Amino acid sequence: MRKLAVIISSLVLLSIAAGCQSATQNTPAPRSTADIGRAIDSGKKTVVFFLNPQGVPCGQQNEILKQLYQDKAGDFTIAYASAINPADEKAFYDYGIRSLPSLVLLDSKGNVSRHFPPGIQSYDTLAQALKETP
Repeated sequence: MRKLAVIISSLVLLSIAAGCQSATQNTPAPRSTADIGRAIDSGKKTVVFFLNPQGVPCGQQNEILKQLYQDKAGDFTIAYASAINPADEKAFYDYGIRSLPSLVLLDSKGNVSRHFPPGIQSYDTLAQALKETP
């Protein structure tokens, strides 16, 4: 009986996760800040970076993003939303960000393409996601 309950719980969680992923794709990105709005208007893919500029993990993620941006010759834009800037507070709510560092990838049409799990994302993970995003 316990095994059946675990299986049913797992299936429910998987269906919820699948629903969240599909709901994320092709959803127009909120234009919560001027920086995000400018990035969307650029017509390029955009990485929205939610950070605490004083945090070590956020600094590490920023270095990875800067290197990727340099290597990709500006193939995408980066929009920043800072936890210490009151003007950016709405972006955290609009994108459902509760942990830092967090990244959201927008496609070139300004739709949310992917929410990355909180934490530092590797160069390779980000490069692959950018490659797969239109």
